[in-house]
Amino acid sequence: MSKQINVALVGNPNTGKTSVFNNLTGLNQKVGNYPGITVEKKEAVVKLSRNLKAHILDLPGTYSLNATSLDENVVIELLLNKNDKDYPDVVVVVSDVENLKRNLLLFTQIKDLGLPTILAINMADRMDRKGIQLDVGLLEKRLKTKVNLISARKNKGFTELRQSIMDHQKLSVNPCLEASKIDKEYFESLKKAYPKQDLYKLWLVITQDVNFGKTNRNRITSQNGFKPKSDSEIKRLQQKETIKRYQFINETLKETLTKDLALAKGLRASIDRLLIHKFWGYVIFLAILFLIFQTIYDWSTYPMDFIDESFLAMSEYVKDVFPLGMLSDLISEGIIPGIGGIVIFVPQIAFLFLFISILEETGYMSRVVFLMDRIMRKFGMSGKSIVPLVSGTACAIPAVMAARNIESWKERLVTILVVPFTTCSARLPVYLIIIGLVIPDERWLGVFNYQGITLMLLYLLGFVTAIGSGWLASKMLKIEFKSYFVVEMPDYKMPIFKNVFYTVIEKTKSFVFGAGKIILAISIVLWVLASYGPTDDFDNAESIVTASLDVTELSQEEINTEISSYKLKNSYIGYAGRAIEPAVIPLGYDWKIGIAIISSFAAREVFVGTLATIYSVENDDEQTIKSRLAAETNPVLGGPLFTFASGISLLLFYAFAMQCMSTLAIVRKETGTWKWPMIQLFGMSGFAYVVALIAFQILK
Repeated sequence: MSKQINVALVGNPNTGKTSVFNNLTGLNQKVGNYPGITVEKKEAVVKLSRNLKAHILDLPGTYSLNATSLDENVVIELLLNKNDKDYPDVVVVVSDVENLKRNLLLFTQIKDLGLPTILAINMADRMDRKGIQLDVGLLEKRLKTKVNLISARKNKGFTELRQSIMDHQKLSVNPCLEASKIDKEYFESLKKAYPKQDLYKLWLVITQDVNFGKTNRNRITSQNGFKPKSDSEIKRLQQKETIKRYQFINETLKETLTKDLALAKGLRASIDRLLIHKFWGYVIFLAILFLIFQTIYDWSTYPMDFIDESFLAMSEYVKDVFPLGMLSDLISEGIIPGIGGIVIFVPQIAFLFLFISILEETGYMSRVVFLMDRIMRKFGMSGKSIVPLVSGTACAIPAVMAARNIESWKERLVTILVVPFTTCSARLPVYLIIIGLVIPDERWLGVFNYQGITLMLLYLLGFVTAIGSGWLASKMLKIEFKSYFVVEMPDYKMPIFKNVFYTVIEKTKSFVFGAGKIILAISIVLWVLASYGPTDDFDNAESIVTASLDVTELSQEEINTEISSYKLKNSYIGYAGRAIEPAVIPLGYDWKIGIAIISSFAAREVFVGTLATIYSVENDDEQTIKSRLAAETNPVLGGPLFTFASGISLLLFYAFAMQCMSTLAIVRKETGTWKWPMIQLFGMSGFAYVVALIAFQILK
């Protein structure tokens, strides 16, 4: 009578696992790739030799044993339960030769369960065409198992795979990663409480919503004196486990896998050779960025003008319809200009997110990561740092969080510290309003708009400063680390415009409602501070101004402007602004800009809303924000307040200053200390002040 063993086929979705099942069993199952469609297990019994049969189960596709779906629960519950009749004698992990790094996360987790585990690398027939070389012998040694190269499409390598299954009792069951490395003290107490249980299985039971055998998850967390950790601490340890696994995988693949794109063949390989070329790759990347920033300016002009005029009309409507009084002034001069100062920049921000989303959807961003690794290494970061830095052009908060994907703590910390230098969308309103004031709206060579060129230079300045400060930080931080870089290159594909659309809507909405709440609140506070004063000079402004002027030579509009100016100067905000004036005059600013800078420490975009509020209070005519700012004069030097010198000084100050409380909070959360956000706050802001001072003194 022949013996029968259970063989479980496990793997990530889309690795050709079902085709492997068909080749092993001689069946012809067809399975779609839609989520949930492969939940049901498929099984068949095949004869491997005269004395051995295999009951082969094709389990649902899963990315890891950290179950997040019904599909993944099916897999983990079987692998943890020895009493299940289908509990495998051997597991075959099917992987894709082009995505080995991602696939090996699942492999190492299953291997660490103490099961005989075979790694079957599918699509091996593509290796030559993709320029991939694999040291199978060394890979087997590192993974402590048998590795089989197969091609389900060409039915190659299955004789060897069947032989490996038959020899499964010879396979090592030693783990790839000792679970206790995650938290030695915690795992020692776990081992003491449950000495007869496998440590990694216990860990999975604790972290997953599953039970196995007689061990119940609730009992594990409440008996034998074992002190359970909170959910947040468990999640932190799970992240630590994933990082350690990827460190092991990166180190293993660095030694065993090489990819020479020069040997690769086909259309994709030809495009790759161009896009990640040592010279043309960077030229193309810069050209794409240049095109994006030009387009942002050209396309967004019309919706911006429409929004600007609409909010102006709204303010006038409220003044005309509402009874005169504090409420009318608050709405028309505080709330509406404050909201308008944010909404007006929605078109540019939406276009920026549109282009970033398209680059990600097409697969180009992965090429940028690979391309930039050559540069980033020299500045103490990895190619993966480019993702947070590019994401930082949208917002520093998700960018800081994106740095979690960087395995090395030193590279991650350096990336977190320099991300705020990249030009986020919050700086965009400040840049646009100042560039519009001091840079001529003319074209170079009849094609390139000077304002668009300036905006691009500011983005490049932020990026260059980020990597330059990254180099400095990497030299100053004395942290020992090992770093390996492995990146998967997805196939090129047409963007799914539904995904792009929702990304643009979500990001833009996040900007408007996230920053908008702060800006609106500050706008109202500023209006109150500008509408009331501590002395009688504010209340008696009209009589004081009228008595000091020869009203017969002035129009009523000029008299009103003088009265408004006098009231603003003697308001609460006027006193605060004049107190800091000595510090900002050397930069070419007046006290009003000083107030806007201080208020924008809450969020950079508050700068524009603050100026809009201040100048709306001072002037009641129908000038737009830009024209109101353009009409201001320098109180010390005379002439326009916003000159080329003061404008460049202000642009440089905002390019370098750390002015976002939300970013400081997320850096505190990610680093676990206030030390690093405080270094960012004082270091960046001090640097910004010095650079702005030098720029104005040279250019004035």
